[in-house]
Amino acid sequence: MRPKGKGLYDSLYFDYPTFPFRRPPELDGQKLGHPVAIVGAGPVGLTAALELARRGIRSVVLDDKDTLNDGSRAICISRNSFETLQQLGVVAPFLDKSLGWTHGQCFYRDKMIYRLEMPHSEDERFKPMYNIQQQYIEQFLVDKAADYPGLIDLRWQSRVTALERKETGVRLTVETPEGDYELAADWLLAADGARSTIRKMCGLSLQGKNLEGNYVIADVQMNHDFPTERRSFFRSSANPDATILIHKQPDNIWRIDYQLQEGESAEEAVREENIRTRVQAILDMVGHTGDWQLEWWSIYTANTLCLDDYRHGRVMFIGDSGHIVPIFGVRGLNNGFADAVNAAWKLAYVLKGAAPEALLDSYTPERRGATLDVFANAGKSARFMTPPTPGYALMREAVLSLAVNNDFTKRFADPRQVQPYTYAESPLTSFPERDAAFDAGPSAGAPAVNQRLGADDYLLDHLGRGFSGFYFSEDGNVPGDIEKLFGELQADGDAFTPVVLGRADHAGIFAAYGAGTGSFYLIRPDRHIAARWKKIVPGEVRDAVHIALGESK
Repeated sequence: MRPKGKGLYDSLYFDYPTFPFRRPPELDGQKLGHPVAIVGAGPVGLTAALELARRGIRSVVLDDKDTLNDGSRAICISRNSFETLQQLGVVAPFLDKSLGWTHGQCFYRDKMIYRLEMPHSEDERFKPMYNIQQQYIEQFLVDKAADYPGLIDLRWQSRVTALERKETGVRLTVETPEGDYELAADWLLAADGARSTIRKMCGLSLQGKNLEGNYVIADVQMNHDFPTERRSFFRSSANPDATILIHKQPDNIWRIDYQLQEGESAEEAVREENIRTRVQAILDMVGHTGDWQLEWWSIYTANTLCLDDYRHGRVMFIGDSGHIVPIFGVRGLNNGFADAVNAAWKLAYVLKGAAPEALLDSYTPERRGATLDVFANAGKSARFMTPPTPGYALMREAVLSLAVNNDFTKRFADPRQVQPYTYAESPLTSFPERDAAFDAGPSAGAPAVNQRLGADDYLLDHLGRGFSGFYFSEDGNVPGDIEKLFGELQADGDAFTPVVLGRADHAGIFAAYGAGTGSFYLIRPDRHIAARWKKIVPGEVRDAVHIALGESK
């Protein structure tokens, strides 16, 4: 919702583009086949299209709008997601525009009781978290898609009205300003959000829980010198019986989330005059005495909902079409990015004939597993932020009041910020007995961690588009049998990129990865570790690659 007198796209800081309708060949009777159709041109759908394109796979992206998503949506992007954006070749504008942060503060009765410090070191290229409005996220991804005119066909003002599913593909009916047409594709990625049309057309529904509490989300523009941090307030003077969250965004925009108090009418709460009154009270509390302008507001209820299976034949669900998670811990879009990359790299390998279709059977266990992990962590955060019962409320009050003078309870106020999921139980992760031999370093199934190699040079910068391998060498040289292995892997299917690390120059990386001379990490195309060896075993490495591609040994 926008203030009275403002149009849907009348923003204080963002100029919404208008994307013209371009007549597709199908409207003129051409029968085209598309490897992949993507419904939804939001951040998740565009990420999938870019990941496919950088692997040489064509996609057509359909969206019923003629502009970007409006209002205040996702604003926090994690380090892991920035590493994804780097791989997509689009991270530069994000770094230029976003606000990085590493800390947060928790207040109880207007007194600071806990300071969140997210892990960060000079070995990391990116900060743990960045704030940036979704409009910019989408704009930068749309701009990048233009670099692939032969691989990404972005069709605006194109609404999917029917879906026919077959064993060998899908057929969509698409409504446009100039008439309807049918579009055939081998695979369909549903990236059309929480109210997914594709999900409904498949006769599917999300399962899970609706959590307690309603939150108003208001964006305001003001000049305020408080640093970029997450601030949470419990039992504050501005909202005595409920919680408040405040985040700084680019362009002097501030996100204010406040919980409605018990018995407060949601309908009354979103009236503009009530929004202004509540926001003013919050700004008074934090010491802002200057002017401010109201940009946008909405109301939100936390949910933990997901599909039982994220793949149904030739249809795969990515992002909010497959799961809805609470805002606490900023997990929604970041998990959507991971969904998109996971589905896209696997589809690319299957479509190129480099892997069997069985590879796609790993999508649900990996990404639904990540969703359930989010539910466990975000559920804890949600119960702390919005206690569902008097017992939970009593426990939270005890924790917060004790935290004023006792350090041991302060950790309960940790918001459990998003962390990338470890695919330890994935069918693609292998040789657990080799993994168990390590006493340090990222485990099999976890994402590879970055390490500084030099000025503006980091370990993950050297990953290839296909599989990669970190080989730890005493002197920087590679034995003949290992060179032979690397040559075989480079010639078999998609590219393999070896990264050789000598102890003299990279002792810190040896320690961070728990490695010794001859250790080896096999890295998947999505930066997750397929397997690792304290001492490389060439035959097992070959087997691990086959397993990571959904093949038998």
